[in-house]
Amino acid sequence: MNTRRNASLAVTAAAVLVLTTACGQEKGEETTADSRAAGVAATAQSGGADAQGAAATPAGRLTVRDAGGLGEVVTDGAGFTLYRFDNDTAAPSKSNCIGDCAKAWPIVAARGATVAPGIDAALLGEVTRADGTKQLTIAGWPMYRFAKDTRPGDTKGQGVGGTWFAAAPDGKKAQGGAPGGADPGTDVYGSGAGAVAAAPAGLSTRRDAELGEIVVDKNGMTVYRFLKDSAWPMKTACVGECLTKWPVVAPVAKNDTKGILKKGFVTFSRPDGIKQQTIDCWPLYTFGGDTKAGDTNGQGVGGTWFAVTPNGKAVGAPAAAQ
Repeated sequence: MNTRRNASLAVTAAAVLVLTTACGQEKGEETTADSRAAGVAATAQSGGADAQGAAATPAGRLTVRDAGGLGEVVTDGAGFTLYRFDNDTAAPSKSNCIGDCAKAWPIVAARGATVAPGIDAALLGEVTRADGTKQLTIAGWPMYRFAKDTRPGDTKGQGVGGTWFAAAPDGKKAQGGAPGGADPGTDVYGSGAGAVAAAPAGLSTRRDAELGEIVVDKNGMTVYRFLKDSAWPMKTACVGECLTKWPVVAPVAKNDTKGILKKGFVTFSRPDGIKQQTIDCWPLYTFGGDTKAGDTNGQGVGGTWFAVTPNGKAVGAPAAAQ
């Protein structure tokens, strides 16, 4: 028993050392938190198979539709746009959208799916979710609908959270259009009708009248830190249902940032399999209660959530928590 316990302690210590070393050396490489106990906790808090969300919607006959600025996208038999989630994986196929997430993004059932010309039937597949449901995949990517798409042809889910995108016929992301589900042609970045400007960086900063210089994502949404997280060793305390309110910031390339500290700018591979961006090794999130760019509704929530400065500090948090 002592031998096993000592071996376990050695593995845990090695994992902590890897994370601390990676942060200390300021490498932009992916870091991992191989914690069996944390993984079990994440599964328990997410509700497991009983928290998979709404029932799967039938796929029917998949067709290709020209969605204007988005290009060609896949629609189901009822004409509704299908989406893919960046926090999922295609090889192997895995869905990380469960619980309330699956209510906002109903999964598409694999059974009975057929294709119209323009979609390669060989790209269709399925992934078995924790509750046994067979979810449709295209090129390995699990497929979803968006609850706020109320009419056939709607694409309101495009770019939501910087992680949801309409599915192209080859399974890749539809890249056109404005982020956050704005209609094609909407003047999002310009200063007048028809104005065109480069999209903002994946992570940048803005001057807030009350909070000062804070980090925002490519959609202009405020980025937050959770005081219950840890940077050394890198750990997350936001798991399961917490993630429906505080979505993680997906990995961002260093050259896709502006004004952000590059030290400790690494990808965190969470115990639940989701990859998360960090600044100074602190995991980053956005807030579901922020509905538009510039909102800071998450500031100070529960005394544990705070906007982030360009060097990774928590704005307004007690000095001991910085």
